[in-house]
Amino acid sequence: MTMARSRGGKGTVWPSEQRSYTDLITGVTVTQLTNHCSHSHHIYFTNNGFYGDGKLLFGSDRENVTNLYSMDLHNGSMTQLTDLERGRESRIQGTFLHPDGHEAYFYYDNLIMAINLGTMEERILYTIPQDYKFGSLSCTADGQWLCFGLNQDLTHSIAMDTKNGYLGFEEYFRAKPHSMIMAVSPESGKVKKLYEDQLWIGHVNTSPTQPHLLTFCHEGPWEMIDHRIWVLDIETGRNWKVKDKMTNEYVGHEYWMSDGIHIGYHGFTNSLEDHTGKIIGSVLFDNSHIEQYEFPFQNMHVHSNDLSLVIGDGQQTSAYHGQQYQDTLQVWRNDGTGFQGPRILCKHRGSFHTQNLHVHPRLSPDGKQVLFTSDMSGYGNLYLVDMPEFESLLEMPIT
Repeated sequence: MTMARSRGGKGTVWPSEQRSYTDLITGVTVTQLTNHCSHSHHIYFTNNGFYGDGKLLFGSDRENVTNLYSMDLHNGSMTQLTDLERGRESRIQGTFLHPDGHEAYFYYDNLIMAINLGTMEERILYTIPQDYKFGSLSCTADGQWLCFGLNQDLTHSIAMDTKNGYLGFEEYFRAKPHSMIMAVSPESGKVKKLYEDQLWIGHVNTSPTQPHLLTFCHEGPWEMIDHRIWVLDIETGRNWKVKDKMTNEYVGHEYWMSDGIHIGYHGFTNSLEDHTGKIIGSVLFDNSHIEQYEFPFQNMHVHSNDLSLVIGDGQQTSAYHGQQYQDTLQVWRNDGTGFQGPRILCKHRGSFHTQNLHVHPRLSPDGKQVLFTSDMSGYGNLYLVDMPEFESLLEMPIT
């Protein structure tokens, strides 16, 4: 497929923009990976962007067009992978890697595109039907299917802008749009419908180890939906809810842990404004085992490879930890009896102003580094921190 060229162009290699600085609260060394007069961001925190020998996928608006890039973390150089056209919608943040790392998938206008990460050759996998919008996408653990959501387009009757804030979020939920979970084969192009319902379906996430399993959610305000986290067996079509909802308990931002059978989540009880009853935990995909702990405050997002070490981006208010500890990355360690922490990793100072500027911390696959996005400099940029020993981190005072 031929795309209009930006000034940089596909295959352009950008020199390293890396710089390191010492966090003023903790003394931890933080490496800023990008530094350009445009926004850059890593891909969504449920999607792994690390691949190959020290490579990282990310999106950037440099040259006034949002494109997909690959960074060599060894030397900081960046290769522009796509040459997309300004004015056409590209959802680079939702990019998903094939399990073997040879190609990646992303939305471009009404298309699902595949790009070979070696040759940078692109091809169209799927064209969206009229009157529908794309949801999230992810690839099965065996690479056989790319699963994605389709949601009825109601923008003719509802003013919506969920990428830049949550305009129309509750209204769309209340409208109960027709939604489907679809799958397309990256090899043959075969398409099949996996599931449909008359409500908003979101966050289609495939297990990283179990090719037949994916999670999806009933999207909407957490306090209003019937149940958030669901599992679908692709082979049988059977679906079921996990993490049974307790009275006045609301969870979400679910993600697969690295074993592909446990699902992580966080949430709150009573209400978000109530400063008690914040929770974090994991549930086995068959709902047979739940491990859950109370926390002193609500996180915007959390991520972990398992429950032994959890990273969160905190909350935007300073109700518990004062202005000094607002907008920080926090770490918890679980020794099997409960969580220790939080300990402060570093200040992120992210605004969360748009989806691409959400901090979205993510642990590297080996758990040794934390990747996040922040617009602390005015522009969104990528940052990477080596994970220190837990005991060396500053304890957050809880008042």
